[in-house]
Amino acid sequence: MYHLSNYRTDDQLADMLALQAAGVCVFCPEHLDQEVLHRTAHWTVTPNEFPYRGTRLHLLLVPDAHVTDLLDLSPAAQADFWVALGWARQRYALSFYGLGARCGDCGCTGATIEHVHAHVIVGDVDDPDHEPVRMKFSQRPRPEREAELRRRVHPDQLDAGGAQDGVTVQDRVGAREVAPPDAGLGDQPGARGAREGRDVEVGSG
Repeated sequence: MYHLSNYRTDDQLADMLALQAAGVCVFCPEHLDQEVLHRTAHWTVTPNEFPYRGTRLHLLLVPDAHVTDLLDLSPAAQADFWVALGWARQRYALSFYGLGARCGDCGCTGATIEHVHAHVIVGDVDDPDHEPVRMKFSQRPRPEREAELRRRVHPDQLDAGGAQDGVTVQDRVGAREVAPPDAGLGDQPGARGAREGRDVEVGSG
């Protein structure tokens, strides 16, 4: 459900261990507790709680279905993706944006959560100090490191990782919230989830 070795901060790793032990996918509809900007028949549009450095808008388009590849979604969900993306473009009057998704094996893509999602990214090009937004799409697998981290939770607590089957919020355009310097190189799986509103225990910091 989570690829632990792709964590970037100790807090993120603690959350991922707790969520994995609890069998909770923070992107599945029954557990999604992030701000909801828009809902379609098959997708949720939500702000990225950890926007990449250099962005003025960073949205996540999250499908209801728990799959690792966009092509594994039903034809209806695939078609509905364009409805969700179209809403985002119209709602924020976007004249440019980047679109990215990591599909398949998280050990090779650098993703932290095995629930596919798409990033809609708008760089803050009006910032005189703007640096190009970076998003990581590949890495060499690290199975030994992954196994080491998984040993921090008792094996009986680990979830097998099988498939699981509009609120008005303040716009983030121009808010210039930024994540740590390497934040464009991976995902944060709703880090507040394990700390707020869920009774889960962290096996190790």
